[in-house]
Amino acid sequence: MPNTSVVLQSTIQCPHCGHTQNETMPTDACQYFYDCENCKKVLKPNAGDCCVFCSFGTVKCPPIQEGECCG
Repeated sequence: MPNTSVVLQSTIQCPHCGHTQNETMPTDACQYFYDCENCKKVLKPNAGDCCVFCSFGTVKCPPIQEGECCG
């Protein structure tokens, strides 16, 4: 049974320019790449993180929220 407390909205902050963007996280896969709308740089997860939301988002990805391993 899925965890109903999983949050799907996260705000990504670009480490290059500081731009923030609200995004809906995918529930079926980790998002490894993210294009910053402002500076156009492609973000990739930091070492040890499975996705851009775990590295740069205000909320970790759904699998991590549920205590699962992803990536």
